[in-house]
Amino acid sequence: QLSMQLGELSDHWEIIVVDDGSRDRTRAVLAEYADTPGLVVLHFSRNFGKEAALSAGLDRVRGDVCFMLDADLQHPVALMPQMLAAWREGAQMVYFVREHRKDEPFWKRWGSGLLYWLINFGSAVQVPEDAGDFRLLDAKVVAALRALPERNRFMKGLYAWVGFRTQALPYTPEPRLHGKSHFSGRRLLNLALTGLTAFSNVPLRLWSVFGLVLALLALIYGGYVTLAYFIDQRPVAGWTTIVAGLMLFGGIQLISIGILGEYLGRVYDEVKQRPRYIVDEQIDNSPFAQAKTSTPLPSSTESDSKHG
Repeated sequence: QLSMQLGELSDHWEIIVVDDGSRDRTRAVLAEYADTPGLVVLHFSRNFGKEAALSAGLDRVRGDVCFMLDADLQHPVALMPQMLAAWREGAQMVYFVREHRKDEPFWKRWGSGLLYWLINFGSAVQVPEDAGDFRLLDAKVVAALRALPERNRFMKGLYAWVGFRTQALPYTPEPRLHGKSHFSGRRLLNLALTGLTAFSNVPLRLWSVFGLVLALLALIYGGYVTLAYFIDQRPVAGWTTIVAGLMLFGGIQLISIGILGEYLGRVYDEVKQRPRYIVDEQIDNSPFAQAKTSTPLPSSTESDSKHG
């Protein structure tokens, strides 16, 4: 379906498949298509995660425009002409937004909404909620994403950060035909923490405000206890108040240290400068590898001149 759809859109195209350390028959199946014209395959040495796989695909793109879609057949290739039409009209990034998420459990929808609220609250970059990875990117956008040095990547945030002219389109994902997602709750939590620490200082600021409020309450309570002692000669309840206060402030301090640790851990990962992924084996039948000259699609910059 994909090759036929691309053939209708252009005479020069490539399909880049990233095998993120799969343990099934993916490598064997792809080997059967090793001589397919236009096919590029990257086999990772192990599982590096979805964000690394997306980055690897972007690092290998050589066309004037690229489409990004998952391999689970939930992204309809029939919508690609609609995306390309928006690009020809001047959009440099086109993405689809899910019209509903009723097929997902409540906790996942609620958690996703909270995450995006935290990221966007007080941030200069607004990351659109429910925006998927089914996207079209202009070559300028691809070049900008390649230039970003982050090791721990939150791609949806990076798409928003680089800017460019963007257009959102609604769509309904196709049902998953085979297998099930291995994106576990632990990986989802790690991705959420990566996005939160990379694009928002809200956790740090919230705990700073919370600490200030507690300090003011402690000051007010201390003044009240002092006045009560000197005016009414009332004794102050001792051990219970002290123990409860110590446990409260101890818990708050541990949470604060944990939040700081998350930020410091991300900084440590960046400082190590390890590669985002390692390619074990690759197949490259791209027409762009053999010939630099082609008859490409009209770029969005040409669309700019047409519009103005």
